[in-house]
Amino acid sequence: MVDWKLELVVVPVSDMDRSKAFYNEKAGFKVDVDHRAGDFRIVQLTPPGSACSITIMQNPKAAGSLQGLHLVVTDIEAARAELLGRGVEVSDFFHFESGGQVRGPDPQRRDYSSFLSLNDPDGNGWLIQEVRRAAPGT
Repeated sequence: MVDWKLELVVVPVSDMDRSKAFYNEKAGFKVDVDHRAGDFRIVQLTPPGSACSITIMQNPKAAGSLQGLHLVVTDIEAARAELLGRGVEVSDFFHFESGGQVRGPDPQRRDYSSFLSLNDPDGNGWLIQEVRRAAPGT
């Protein structure tokens, strides 16, 4: 059987320098590549501990259209504190019950049940999801 590994997601942005600064300085992603060839530019960044990276791509018409990417953390409270400390605007904790979205982390702190959300400067939307146990295969 073939292994299929998601290793790169393209994030459309309107301003490469502003987005690079946000993802690197505010969100804490590592800059892997910042390459220019004439008018063409590639900036690839990787979240700490992730096997998947993002590439920001200059595309003003699509900027802000990417929604729902998940970053998984083992401690959502520590993640929120770190993001706030870096100056990132993040939502309050929330989880889902039968009636819909509810404020606060999941009361039982079940895996895949507690969330935060944030947007990059263009409005691309991210969810931070807590998974406290080791992922399958690790």
